[in-house]
Amino acid sequence: MPHETNDTLPFHTEVDAFLHYLRTQKQLSPHTCNSYGRDLASFQSGCARLGFEHLDALHPQDIRQLLAAEFRRGLASKSLQRWLSALRSFFRYGIRKGWLKHNPADGIRAPKATKKLPKLLDVDQAGQFMELGGDGFLDYRDRALLELMYSSGLRLAEAVSLNVADIDLREAMVSVTGKGSKTRMLPIGRLAVKALKAWLGHRETCVKTGEHALFISQKGTRLSHRAVQARLQRLSLRQGMDTPVHPHMLRHSFASHMLESSGDLRLVQDLLGHANIGTTQIYTHLDFQHLAKVYDKAHPRAQRKPDSGED
Repeated sequence: MPHETNDTLPFHTEVDAFLHYLRTQKQLSPHTCNSYGRDLASFQSGCARLGFEHLDALHPQDIRQLLAAEFRRGLASKSLQRWLSALRSFFRYGIRKGWLKHNPADGIRAPKATKKLPKLLDVDQAGQFMELGGDGFLDYRDRALLELMYSSGLRLAEAVSLNVADIDLREAMVSVTGKGSKTRMLPIGRLAVKALKAWLGHRETCVKTGEHALFISQKGTRLSHRAVQARLQRLSLRQGMDTPVHPHMLRHSFASHMLESSGDLRLVQDLLGHANIGTTQIYTHLDFQHLAKVYDKAHPRAQRKPDSGED
């Protein structure tokens, strides 16, 4: 089948005018304009296959049919959402210009993107990763950093931005500034308190004058995000982990383990500093997966038995 040029597709004059408007009036980035252009070209090709020659002939069921065709073609959920967004914008432009009377994409939703469950460590794996030996500067620092991140569910940015004054070891609390510059007080676990006390003594031997950071490098300055990420990669190998551990895995593990033990979703939301409980609810799926596995192993009626061959 010969490749269709733009001027042989339906509505090519209107689409060209719309893309020109995006570039010159809306001044959208070339990347966005190109994406809209590809989406509208796909839409035009679909209309050509269905025999649509006039925009006003399109109805919502036609847009659903075209959307389904894009899905069958292998377009991911996010790409389908962008495709639909391009159509809505194009139709709104057409209504303003007077060559379209209605928006046939109104009320149509693309399939929701499936949320990937975060990777995390189970309790035994977390224990294995935390069991850092050694009595060097880095060993004391890494033990304190990992214990605190796992104990309090900190984001990487929250951990590296901590100052010494933010922790109260007597009360076992830490003051954390999270997203949106919101501050929350979090408890520190017993093992994290112990590791932090040991670390603070070694920190004093290397810290530069005037540096307030809780976690510092051997140069005496605040640790960077990249330094922590690289350090966890090395520690993953050293501790014999099956998969590399990244900072957010410690936060995910904290959240899942807390929910598994307490069953209190609101508590976990507050500890994580989530503005919306919907963000926290992903951990209910993780908790359910864990419970399902335990059930399958433990319940006598759930355990699968070899097929006896009887009907």
